[in-house]
Amino acid sequence: MNSLYGLPATLPATLRVTAALIAAVLLVGATPSAHAGKFNPTRSIGDAAPDFNDLPGTDGKPHGLSEFAGREAVVIVFTCNSCPTAVDYEARVVALADKLNATGKAAVIAINANQVADDQLPKMKERAEARKFNFAYVRDDSQQVAKAYGATVTPEFFVLDKNRRIVYMGALDDSTAPSNVKTRYVEDAVAAVLKGKSPAVSETVGRGCLVRYARERRKK
Repeated sequence: MNSLYGLPATLPATLRVTAALIAAVLLVGATPSAHAGKFNPTRSIGDAAPDFNDLPGTDGKPHGLSEFAGREAVVIVFTCNSCPTAVDYEARVVALADKLNATGKAAVIAINANQVADDQLPKMKERAEARKFNFAYVRDDSQQVAKAYGATVTPEFFVLDKNRRIVYMGALDDSTAPSNVKTRYVEDAVAAVLKGKSPAVSETVGRGCLVRYARERRKK
């Protein structure tokens, strides 16, 4: 079943998008800001990327955005071990990281904020080793980084330019099925950034499972 944000594919597309956006807003725990993106409840294109540091990685080292200071573009992907869609995309993320690492000008970092046993650091380490991840795979225990970016699904991608402005956010490409992919949004966005240009497509609807945010009790 091809679904958007875990919603039935039988729903009309407009209803699925509307329902997904409502779910995203409730999940992040805030009302949409006036500066929210077309599909993102928190961020819009051109926003400064929220900084983060000291996130524990599967390599035993702490990671942060500052470690990519020499890169002209950074791809952040919010992903996890437990979402079938995220798992289906792992090979494509590895292939993307290969291409970007080869340029020496761009890099990928993956962030897992899910609060379930299969997404804790020990399981992440097993996954990274088994799939030979060639990028930093880090744990966002507080979920504050995911919330700051307005991440709602796994996998969800953000492309940052050399000034660490968000120039693209959404899906990696236009089809969950590899054989049906015609447009590679993230690759195209990075290519544009490396040429000093803006991506032709700057925002798309992410596809995957909802990020499993911890429930927060409302203060009386």
